[in-house]
Amino acid sequence: MAQAITLARPYARAAFEVAHAAGSLDAWSQALAFAGAVAADPRVAGLGNDPRVIPAQLVALHLPAGVAKDAPFGQFLAEMAEQRRLALLPEVAELYETFKRESESQLLVKVTSAMAIDAAQAEQLKASLKRRFKREIELETRVDASLLAGAVIDTGSEVIDGSARGRLAKLAGALGN
Repeated sequence: MAQAITLARPYARAAFEVAHAAGSLDAWSQALAFAGAVAADPRVAGLGNDPRVIPAQLVALHLPAGVAKDAPFGQFLAEMAEQRRLALLPEVAELYETFKRESESQLLVKVTSAMAIDAAQAEQLKASLKRRFKREIELETRVDASLLAGAVIDTGSEVIDGSARGRLAKLAGALGN
């Protein structure tokens, strides 16, 4: 995984710079999401290293409808296809989204809670996190009943564990020492 991210980073950076310069961050985001989903499909994954499949065929397979093969995104895919790197598209799309959020001063926060968070709680949490991190907050929520109560907040660089399971684990560790 670390090697795929390392290999994908220059492609994601290049895609971001081209999209940013053209003012088409959202269009590239959608195109990369599509191409990444195609590349992640097991039926397509094996084609990347098949010598019978030429790069132009791979580009056509990964190109979203309505995007010309001579458009900047098509040329980007063609370069990746020539280097046999289309399998990296899911990682490229993920890194691109990170660069995009950073440029828009946004932070993706993953919240895992014991129970579903309603809209009012989500807005309150977003406001609190916005004050703390001084950035716009995009929440991604999921429910995990095994937490028992509370929530775990993951910002990517910091994890705040306010779950009952986390507190019990700390207590067990303290009692064990």
